[in-house]
Amino acid sequence: MATRHLYLARHGAADAFGELTDPGRRQAGLLGERLAGVPVDAVRHSPLPRAVASAHELARHLPDVPVTEAAELTDHVPYVPAPAETPPSWAGFFDGYDETEAASGARLAAALVTRFATIPGADASDTHEVLVTHAYQIAWLVRHALDAPPSRWLGLNSANSALTVIEYRTGLPPTIVMFNDMSHLPAELRWTGFPARVRP
Repeated sequence: MATRHLYLARHGAADAFGELTDPGRRQAGLLGERLAGVPVDAVRHSPLPRAVASAHELARHLPDVPVTEAAELTDHVPYVPAPAETPPSWAGFFDGYDETEAASGARLAAALVTRFATIPGADASDTHEVLVTHAYQIAWLVRHALDAPPSRWLGLNSANSALTVIEYRTGLPPTIVMFNDMSHLPAELRWTGFPARVRP
């Protein structure tokens, strides 16, 4: 039975202009070191500069692995919940999202799932793909794997360069192997991308 292994990573820490910082570059490199022992077939990244730079930094530790852009991985809101589905703390976030923007996000989210959240064919062999993307896209793929309601992507955050792994096998539901794992990062590089507070 073939398995499709998806290794999902949020880009490294970035500045206010969306460019990778020196700590972000270090985070991505450490994730690359962690993945060096995995038989990675491809690294795919969002078109946004912070993800592009993170993917290439990570890939320095994966010689001869192709690195390519995937438009489906770009940062977007995958689902705009109805008011009844929206937690009060998120209500203001969706102000200004019109139907056109919501529909565009939904199309991108559907394309993301269609391209990456699929079970291998009967004659396929195992694959290992690294996707360098953004917190919302990781949340959407995790939500999809768990078959949770669409609004449950809210609140599923990922730290910069944290690792989430999902496996897809024929005849079985997707398996969340790990979520938001930062064990490859030293303490000072963990939890970036989250609000500042005491973390374990």
